[in-house]
Amino acid sequence: MKRSILAILVVGLAVLAMSCGGKQATKTAGVTVRLLTDATGVDDKSFNAAAWRGILSFYGDTWENQANKGKSYDVITAQSQDMYVPNLKQASDEKYDLIITTGFTFAEALGEVSKQYPQQKYMIVDVDWVGGDNVMQVTFAEHEGSYLVGVAAALKAQADGIKDPKFGFIGGIPGPVITKFEMGYIQGILSVLPNAKILDYYANDWGKPELAKTQAKNWYDSGVYAIFSAAGGTGMGTIAMAKEYRSQGKNVWAIGVDSDQFQDGVYTADNKSAVLTSMIKRVETASKYALDQVKAGTFKAETIVLDTKADGVGFSEANPELGADIVAKVNDIKAKIISGDIKVVPTYAEAKALPGFPQNLQASDK
Repeated sequence: MKRSILAILVVGLAVLAMSCGGKQATKTAGVTVRLLTDATGVDDKSFNAAAWRGILSFYGDTWENQANKGKSYDVITAQSQDMYVPNLKQASDEKYDLIITTGFTFAEALGEVSKQYPQQKYMIVDVDWVGGDNVMQVTFAEHEGSYLVGVAAALKAQADGIKDPKFGFIGGIPGPVITKFEMGYIQGILSVLPNAKILDYYANDWGKPELAKTQAKNWYDSGVYAIFSAAGGTGMGTIAMAKEYRSQGKNVWAIGVDSDQFQDGVYTADNKSAVLTSMIKRVETASKYALDQVKAGTFKAETIVLDTKADGVGFSEANPELGADIVAKVNDIKAKIISGDIKVVPTYAEAKALPGFPQNLQASDK
């Protein structure tokens, strides 16, 4: 069952904002959770970090003060995918109130283990096909948020007078979720610059920033203006390369993902950043929502879609160099997505049918 949870999310985001602003929420006792991540862990400054922030917020902790870690919540990082099933079984045997897994690479393992522990509650992010009576599934409209950063990058190129602009996309492991990022990004660019050239590359890994950095260097050297990476820790290589080149005076940009990566792109003492904007994917909302349901005794196996209307995705306005005019224009586009006046397609199969859309990308709908 899919349903909108806008009202709940507004409240949840308000609480999260308070805790992130330095005012701790009241600590919640009696609910235990374990987060299971891939090899990039919660220090990826992106997807897993966002899930972890939601857990910290639920317990009134902060990144700097994780007082309840090891008591009410914990995290286990799998160094390889063959550890997914053992880690899930271990957490299930230890009877946590909730087990959260991040990313579609966990889907097969969770589908296997959740059937063996029918009384255990699980939540998985980015998956809607595991099913089962004990699995909450949370997905996002990544294509909508990515459309916004594509528009922002194209408007910035336009404002800078870039002739024949080129844009790059770096993905982690190909699949339908990452395809949504790429499709939205490209549609956003082409809505402003219909003749823009688009390049894409997949690293087939979430934790190898050196691959993204090498690709980013090659693209920037060939005239690519901005690169959007949806690749977990791998994408930090794009930001690293953009920082190096902007510190040398080159007009190139990185675009962050999942979390606001503005600070990761800072390269000067006066806080200039190589991250033009970030596609915000509020994974923290998903983990906190699931914990709230466990606490209230209302947890159930449901599929929740967090879209632009539910404030599940958006874009960062943190970089002053983006400019107030561009921010206003992108927010106007956001309002049109929410109202339904702009439709963003999520799959490559659908996008190929759009006029002028690239036909030779590496994206996969499977």
